Amino acid sequence: MEEKKEWYLEYEIHQNRPGLLGDISSLLGMLSINIITINGVEDRRRGMLIRSKHDDQITRFRAILDTIENITVRKFREPRLRDRLAVMHGRYIERDADDKKTFRFVRDELGLLVDFMAELFKKDRHYLVGIRGMPRVGKTESLVAASVCANKRWSFISSTLLRQTVRNQLADDELEEGHIYIIDGIVSMMRASEKHRMLVDEIMRLPAVKVVEHPDIFVRESSYTLDDFDCMIELRNDEKEEITYEVVESGFSSFDIS
Repeated sequence: MEEKKEWYLEYEIHQNRPGLLGDISSLLGMLSINIITINGVEDRRRGMLIRSKHDDQITRFRAILDTIENITVRKFREPRLRDRLAVMHGRYIERDADDKKTFRFVRDELGLLVDFMAELFKKDRHYLVGIRGMPRVGKTESLVAASVCANKRWSFISSTLLRQTVRNQLADDELEEGHIYIIDGIVSMMRASEKHRMLVDEIMRLPAVKVVEHPDIFVRESSYTLDDFDCMIELRNDEKEEITYEVVESGFSSFDIS
């Protein structure tokens, strides 16, 4: 039995006449293509996830779409993570124009951020995520929420969420699959002992998801580089906020209570 395949369609609306969506939905129904989700994804654009059993149904649908006035097809492909999240939340995640592995969020988009990270966390694999942001912007809370959504357990290797946490060893059950390891780059590299750093090195070698807060300080004070990271996330209170570490010294700073 042939498996059903999913596709992502995004089209721009030039004239939103009455019945336009109904016409497209009816066309999908006649071709036995199922609609999974529909949403507006940008200004005057609509995205939908669809599912079909036969590729020829999609080929015919794509050809007919090109004859429909008032719309222009912008994307028609197998869905990527950003496509799925765009349909769920009604907007695309902003990605750095020069560094395609860097994704940007503001505090008002914490729901979108949590869903994005949860998808990254679901697979048991070596995957290193860096997350930049000023104190009290919601970094650690989002990481915990995303771990819950991904049905994963999380372990703070170092943190300042409630009080400063610096671990020197892991419990046996923390080495099992399904764990997310969270490291505060400032605490681990500027506040901790050599024994703690040895634990960090051990964790970095594990085939698991690791998340490093303040990755720029982490790489500055260690042998790791930004190229070691598979994904970089930036979280700001607003789009204009600058992420800076000028206050980070060897003594106390606002980053100690982030």
